[in-house]
Parts: sequence; C-alpha cells; structure tokens
Amino acid sequence: MFIGVVMKLSIIVVNYNTFELTRNTLRSVFEKRYPWEYEIILVDNASKDNSIASLAECFQKEVEEGKLHIIINDDNLGFSKANNIGIRASMGQYVLLLNSDTKVIGDCLEVCVKQMEEDSSIGALGCRVVLTDGQLDHACKRGFPTPRASLYYFLKLHKKNSEKYGRYNASHLLEHEVGEVDSLTGAFMMMDRGVLEKVGFLDEDFFMYGEDIDLCYRIKERGYRILYYPKAQIIHYKGGSSKKRRTKVIYDFHNAMWIFYRKHYRTKYPFYVTGIVYSGIWTKYFFELVKNLFKR
Repeated sequence: MFIGVVMKLSIIVVNYNTFELTRNTLRSVFEKRYPWEYEIILVDNASKDNSIASLAECFQKEVEEGKLHIIINDDNLGFSKANNIGIRASMGQYVLLLNSDTKVIGDCLEVCVKQMEEDSSIGALGCRVVLTDGQLDHACKRGFPTPRASLYYFLKLHKKNSEKYGRYNASHLLEHEVGEVDSLTGAFMMMDRGVLEKVGFLDEDFFMYGEDIDLCYRIKERGYRILYYPKAQIIHYKGGSSKKRRTKVIYDFHNAMWIFYRKHYRTKYPFYVTGIVYSGIWTKYFFELVKNLFKR
C-alpha cells in the first residue's frame, strides 16, 4: 500500500479446518473491484487440515500485494479471541467480522461502507443473511435475549410477528426492511474502528457464540445504533453437511447464554428469575445433548 493511502476496510476471517469454505469466502471478496483500499486478516485457530498452507498457495498474489495477511495461532483460542487478534493487526477505518462459511454477494461491501460513511450514529451494521435454502438466517436481526423475550420465543409466541412477542427475532421488522435492531450476527458485522476502541473488542469469556450479542449490547449502551441493512446480502453456509454437533459446541452455545445473562441481567432481576433462567438454560442443554445422540 502506498504511503498516505487510507485503508478503508479491514475484513477479519477466522479459519478452523474449513479450507474449502474459507477459500470460497475469500474468493467472493477478491473477485470484485472496490473504490477504496481494503485488507483481509485471516486468523487460523491451529487447523489440522493443512488449510492455511493451501490457502496461502491459492491466494499467493493477494498475499504478495498485501491484501491478505495470515496469522497462525498455536492453539484453538476460540472465535472471540481469534477475531480480537485480527482486529488488533488490522488498519482499516471500518472493521468487518466475516464468517469463513459465507459468500459475499454483489456490491454488498460497497453499499455497507457507504451507509456507514453517511451515518456516524451507526455503531454496527449487518446485512441480510440468507441460508442455502434461501431462507433468512434470523440471527442477522434480533433482539436481546431478555427473560421475557426468551420466554415468548420458547412458547412460540414470537410467530405472532408483533413487537411485543417477537422481540427475540426482531420479527416486527420485515426481512427486506431497513431498521434498527438490538443485535446482529457475527457472521457479518461491520463497525467503525473508533466505536470499537470506545466500547472494547469481543469479550473473550465467550469461546464461541454470544460474543456478537454482547458486543452489540455494549455498543447500544454507548448510544450508537445497530442497523439491519438488507440492501446488502451474503449467503451463510451454516452448519455444513452434518446435522450432528460436537458436545463441546452444544456446551459453548448454552454456556454463552448463561455468561450473557450473568454479565448483563443478573443484577436487574430478582434472584428467583435468575434461578429460573439458570435452570432453563441447563435443562435445555441436557435435552439438546440427548437429541444430538440420535442425529446422524
């Protein structure tokens, strides 16, 4: 990069034994031209599939041009810590967290950067995220998991699509409607670096899951807006080909729920609500373990 040229966007991608998925994600970015300087910081969490060597070979040109920087961790440090390592190594005015199992569609990055530039009140921006079957990945626009919102979701009342009952999935906001929400998915979250430095990076207590909701919570606490911006789109190849999950993944998911509640809500609710929430999370964890045993 020439001296004096501003790095507009830094894209942080974490890889863990996902060569083909990561390769396709990087290709979806590199195959387009952009009107500003950008970089991808690829952080590997001690993959065992030789994916980093293969990726370095696939994108040798981009590495030589300084558009792709590769960081290799000695251990699997988790999603939050790996992203933070990438953020600290980056230089962009805007920082994008991008999952390694996504595909950037069309002018997604350009329109998102443009929107961020035009509205300094935005703390984090997320695009429309669709799954491989064309359905919306509901994690791309959602509310905070308060006890009430979580109860309505558990009881399936969120299907009423009202603001009262549907806050968990922000179902009152239409799929193609631009609007403010509580939280976005870490699969695609664009933020201003100045905002990140004010609120802090991802909380590394979250090994995997929950770190995106926590970060959005802290951004909103500082008075910034969380914007769902469906004029831009990515595809999320969520879950891969197998429906069966590792026990640790199931644990991390439910533990993230408890970490978030303990951090942000425990002092706001009476002790019996905390007891109900704790029991509910770990009862659900037990049933998910049992269900997982019978999946292929």
